[in-house]
Amino acid sequence: MMYAWYVFAIGALAQLLFSGRTLLQWIVSERNKKVLTPSLFWKLSLIASFLLFIYGYLRDDFSIMLGQILTYFIYIRNMELQGEWKKMHKLVQIFLLIFPLIIVTIGYNNNKQDVDNLLNNEAIPDWLLILGIVAQIIFTLRFVYQWIYSEKNKESSLPLGFWMLSLLGSSLIFTYAIFRVDPILIAGHVFGIFTYVRNIMLLRNQS
Repeated sequence: MMYAWYVFAIGALAQLLFSGRTLLQWIVSERNKKVLTPSLFWKLSLIASFLLFIYGYLRDDFSIMLGQILTYFIYIRNMELQGEWKKMHKLVQIFLLIFPLIIVTIGYNNNKQDVDNLLNNEAIPDWLLILGIVAQIIFTLRFVYQWIYSEKNKESSLPLGFWMLSLLGSSLIFTYAIFRVDPILIAGHVFGIFTYVRNIMLLRNQS
């Protein structure tokens, strides 16, 4: 199936923002010789997740949409913990909170697309769809773990378990992307794998 150039442009922009947040976090951590999480990390995460959710919708890729919908609200919660969410205009907050629901409700109740079609994309065989879903779940669990850890400590931080799950999930998504022939996911996760390994090294040196 051929996709319009703007579909890949949206995905590329999302991955650039994801890579940008990771690069920012890495630079800040290297300078301080310990793993830190600047507030801009979460802002870029939310914008990138917003765009990649749209990309997954336009590509009829359930695993991409699943991964983003699960982490989207965790990004918002981390912005709350850092006091950044309340700085946004109320209308922007409301739109961001209901956006995923709008896409799913309108997008899959229009007599052109439905959930059955999304889960039965001819371009994605069942085994590959399962791989993609498992990879996204593992990749998403890193933020569930990070969220629980941050709530327990009442501050937004990225512990060792986050980076270990990031490395495993990213490696699986990279494998999925190769079989899916998805240049957006491939490019995004090559850089990510490197930074996840480096953060694991920094954390081990801290202890």
